Amino acid sequence: MRRLPPRWFIRTAWAVHRALYRFGGARFSLNQPKAQTYGHFRLTTIGRRSGEPRSVILGYFEDGDNLVTLAMNGWGAPEPAWWLNLQAHPDAEVELSDGPRPVHGRAAVGDERDRLWDRWRQIDESLDEHAARRPTPTAVVVLERRTA
Repeated sequence: MRRLPPRWFIRTAWAVHRALYRFGGARFSLNQPKAQTYGHFRLTTIGRRSGEPRSVILGYFEDGDNLVTLAMNGWGAPEPAWWLNLQAHPDAEVELSDGPRPVHGRAAVGDERDRLWDRWRQIDESLDEHAARRPTPTAVVVLERRTA
């Protein structure tokens, strides 16, 4: 099994990515996916307890008009806070490199989940190994475009 970086390293990388966004905007931190790589977007959800906006930068690929990401929390055991927030308040906003988009989030299930998971496998050959580290299945999250 491939070795993951230590948790402190993963958290530091997230902090650096957020800082790049804060100081350089979308130009330096957000990008479109390519054929064999994922892109990055900034997702803003509403906190399930606080009711305040919460933002995170995530990897994604496009599936038609939908955006697809994984609720993986750096392959750690707990569900990521953004995913818990999105389940409580499914309407959110994504900032892409070409501008904002209102979205509605949901988990992919059944054949759709299998198809989207297979697409992630094409991008990340270690996907199954890393996912096996988590005690629960990793949600494949679909963000559907909605009207503002």
